[in-house]
Amino acid sequence: MKKSTTLALLSAVIAFTAFSCSSDSDKSGGETGGGTDTGKTKYIITATTGAAGIADYLLTADDVSTGVITTTGNGLEQDGTYRYYITAQNNFFSLLYGQGNPGAVTTYNLNAEGKLVKKSDFQAETVHVFAAVNKDILTVKVPRSGASIASMYKIDAEKSLIVGEAQQDTKKLAGNGERAFYTWATQVGDKVYMPYMSIKGDGVDNFGTANPDSTWVAVYNYPELKLEKVIKDNRTSYLGAYFTNGLFQDENGDAYGFSGAIATSNAVMTSTKPSAIVKIKKGTTEFDKSYFFNVQEKSGGYKISSTTYISKGKFLLLMYGNVGKNNGAVKMAIADVYNQTFTWVTNAPATLTSVTSRYNITSEDGSSAIVGINTPEGNWIYSINGTTAAATKGMKVEGGQITAIQKLKY
Repeated sequence: MKKSTTLALLSAVIAFTAFSCSSDSDKSGGETGGGTDTGKTKYIITATTGAAGIADYLLTADDVSTGVITTTGNGLEQDGTYRYYITAQNNFFSLLYGQGNPGAVTTYNLNAEGKLVKKSDFQAETVHVFAAVNKDILTVKVPRSGASIASMYKIDAEKSLIVGEAQQDTKKLAGNGERAFYTWATQVGDKVYMPYMSIKGDGVDNFGTANPDSTWVAVYNYPELKLEKVIKDNRTSYLGAYFTNGLFQDENGDAYGFSGAIATSNAVMTSTKPSAIVKIKKGTTEFDKSYFFNVQEKSGGYKISSTTYISKGKFLLLMYGNVGKNNGAVKMAIADVYNQTFTWVTNAPATLTSVTSRYNITSEDGSSAIVGINTPEGNWIYSINGTTAAATKGMKVEGGQITAIQKLKY
């Protein structure tokens, strides 16, 4: 992946802000700063047909709790192989993953009639971490081998301009002979917390590690992005996963970290600690030693794959389908981190091909996660209640598998 050498070139990176956590996506989508503001909202559903050269189609709907929508003769075509999506400052960003090269970034918002219209289209550097921080988008380009310098860029999400940058030596950060690879970034209070994996980065077993049973979170001040400390623990493994958020702040200001405990060496899983949830209390930069939610034990041996925050301590968990493994058809569950309860989701399809884990939103009342569920029988948008753990079938999406659900105001 090419490294830009000037701010002028890097200004193209504006919206490589794909897959943030669902709660962040929903909040940023509800803010003003792009499009119009009539008090109305519209859902954006992205679906892929598998056609060569077409990543997804962007579909819009006023309501996703019922009805049918199709990609046939409908939607805005997104070219490429892979696209990532997020809303920020009431703009919708569609980002082409460049597979090592810069990729196109297309920005949309809604006009006064609620129609999705293109706002801009340009090239951007490929990065690995993208998250909303204040009114900025923080992006991080993280090397997996070779050079060890990670580059961080602050982009004003309203003006689409880079307003600052910083660098971090990932070998120095890890301090154990390996290198740090950020899994994501999360705003916690007025700071940015970046969980990371320790990886070999040796060009052979890049994402393997000799340190499978530890947890690290790098704490940076903002907007300077100066490293303040590293929060460490050894009761589980690293938080999140490659391109997967594993740290969320709740309404009380506490942060909860989610570990799948799936670290590997030479493609063999070597984690010996359980898949679990840990906590960082508001105003502290230490793990709460009195809190440990052993999800693997309470689930009957399953591991966390990815996480969506709903509200009030309720999280939707996607679990690997095979006991004790990091593979198998996905299973859904609700975790209540306040009461440390685990409940399998009911009324969902028996076999899940995939679930939109990274690009979801929360219902207006904060009670449910709204997700796309793809099955061998068809593809639907479901609402998953955080209290009852019950799934409710909504809109059917025909002509393609659902890849994202977002929402904008107009």
